[in-house]
Amino acid sequence: MSVSQPPDGGALTKERVLEAVSGVQEPAIGRSLVELKMIPAIEIDGTRVKLTVELLSPIAPYRDAMAQELKSAAAAIPGVEQVEVDFLTRVRASGSGKTDADPIAGVRNTIAVASGKGGVGKSTVAANLAVALAKAGAKVGLLDADVYGPSIPLMMGQAAKPLVRGGKIVPLEAHGVKVMSIGFLLDPEKALIWRGPLVAQLITQFLNDVLWEDLDYLVIDLPPGTGDVQLTLTQRIPLSGAVIVTTPQEVALADAVKGLKMFQEVKTPVIGIIENMSGFVCPCCNTVTPIFGEGGGRRTAEEHGVPFLGEVPIEPRVREGGDTGEPIVAAHPDSETAKAFERLAEAVAVQLARDAASKPRKPMIRLMQRPAG
Repeated sequence: MSVSQPPDGGALTKERVLEAVSGVQEPAIGRSLVELKMIPAIEIDGTRVKLTVELLSPIAPYRDAMAQELKSAAAAIPGVEQVEVDFLTRVRASGSGKTDADPIAGVRNTIAVASGKGGVGKSTVAANLAVALAKAGAKVGLLDADVYGPSIPLMMGQAAKPLVRGGKIVPLEAHGVKVMSIGFLLDPEKALIWRGPLVAQLITQFLNDVLWEDLDYLVIDLPPGTGDVQLTLTQRIPLSGAVIVTTPQEVALADAVKGLKMFQEVKTPVIGIIENMSGFVCPCCNTVTPIFGEGGGRRTAEEHGVPFLGEVPIEPRVREGGDTGEPIVAAHPDSETAKAFERLAEAVAVQLARDAASKPRKPMIRLMQRPAG
């Protein structure tokens, strides 16, 4: 089919279409879709133009508005009568983290979920963050690195022994997430009594010998504090960023700051702070009571110049889901608590997308074969 010729004599080409839509921006990043190379394909069929847009984050609430902007910009080209926009998601590797460490094979982004002290719901946050990202369409893994108190097997409803294939451990799957934990390998009633070097070896094995394959995000549930596991991870892999979990009271906030400072000292970006247990939701009347205080997580984030990712209330269904292997994001997706976790997932994904967009592109190197003789 011949290409329509606009009244101004210029042919309808992919270059003209790219020029016309060059002013449309990715809202969360604030840069042009063309500049970010988010339009990998343009099809022209007579007077019809079809754009394919690669979203950088699996959670993009602004998708419809972006599509309308693209349609309006492309429709303004003389000769164009119909514009279609298709979306797909291609999560890019974040440009953050150490550059002298080897990434995990097949994993584009690694997210450490940490806390300065125990009892703040860190594993609950990690499990629901992973499930929320998976529900949005991302390929997600969850690594339980809390070797002394692994709770992810219970929270994700898995207790089977993982298989070994080709010398690699095959992670289990639950709620659309690939899961690995020391809890799958040890007797659940026995304590792990290992010194630091053995723990470091175990973590290294989890990083190198688990068949994660193709993941957009690997969420890593760290033990509380700033010990051997944290140090091993920051030395062995380029962590994309850390999420610091705290509760509103001062004793938790003080320890959260220590965890935040540790990641900053080892050059790991802090994605932000999330305030868990920000208020008790009464199951009878839905009244929220701030039993641990309020606003502490936001104040701490502002004082230390890191993003505040949001608040998650205390709700009986969160505890029930943790005990039954049904995270609240999966079991009660319409609840306010599940929506809070989904907002957390969106904030994390967008922050990593910003970092990926700022990552310099490596120049293409062409290898020329010298003629024989």
